[in-house]
Amino acid sequence: MTAAMDKQQIATRYQTIQDNICRGLEALDGSAVFAEELWERDGGGGGRTRIIQGGDAIERGGVNFSAVHGILPEPVKKAFNVDDEQFFATGVSIVIHPNNPLVPIIHMNIRYFELNDEVRWFGGGIDLTPHYVQMEDASYFHQSLKTVCDRYSPTFYPDFKAHADRYFYIRHRQETRGIGGIFYDRLTPEKTGVSWTDIFEFSCALGDAFVPIYSELVNRNRHKAYTEQQKQWQYLRRGRYVEFNLVYDAGTKFGLETNGRIESILMSLPPQAQWVYDFKPVPGSAEAFTLSMLKQGVDWTAH
Repeated sequence: MTAAMDKQQIATRYQTIQDNICRGLEALDGSAVFAEELWERDGGGGGRTRIIQGGDAIERGGVNFSAVHGILPEPVKKAFNVDDEQFFATGVSIVIHPNNPLVPIIHMNIRYFELNDEVRWFGGGIDLTPHYVQMEDASYFHQSLKTVCDRYSPTFYPDFKAHADRYFYIRHRQETRGIGGIFYDRLTPEKTGVSWTDIFEFSCALGDAFVPIYSELVNRNRHKAYTEQQKQWQYLRRGRYVEFNLVYDAGTKFGLETNGRIESILMSLPPQAQWVYDFKPVPGSAEAFTLSMLKQGVDWTAH
């Protein structure tokens, strides 16, 4: 980020990324289109919530943009260990829940946060939550992320992959939410050795990679037949997704603590989920294999 690039320019670029992703997802689905709701935040700023549902491939998904500012709430000040009160935050957040249980859930977030010239950073990430772990898909997903990361720093992928493994972990279940991906927070030149410009361009490159990566995964699996048992398993895995988002997700907590728009914050939740008491998969089943792979430290690019 150069002196000539300010927070509004970052927000404008992120809006363009939202537009491109929405167009790409509509083309991928082939039948559903996004509905848009513009909103304003009490205290400053607002955003564009876009929801797609009832499609050929997508049961429900959201691609949200926001640019908000105002007084930083006291709990957030304490969490960030800062004294300044005026904040600015902008970003794009995406969650897609597919119809077919053989197509994975995907999440992405790219964001910028600023208090002043000394306190500002980029954050974000992308992760995949397959209802059924398929090794070729997992390898493709992680290799694609590594390709994006390696354009900017050889340390980005291993560092951000490890961060994702730690972050997307459901401690009370002792399992990861899915197969992870990359996650990063508070990126600055001092922390990474990468310029502001390249950190910003990296976040945009990740946004630009979303549609090609997810389109490949959807098209590999969208027309595969599935059983009612697999559909029930999908609902159970969605329940795990809900547990993580409501108990651990930092973005959800930040949105609630900064008086964010509740519909936009909770758009990450699936339209239908289940919780089964003390569920145990059949030994040797695809469900059992999936659970065995939901752990930290897997080298998905090696498969």
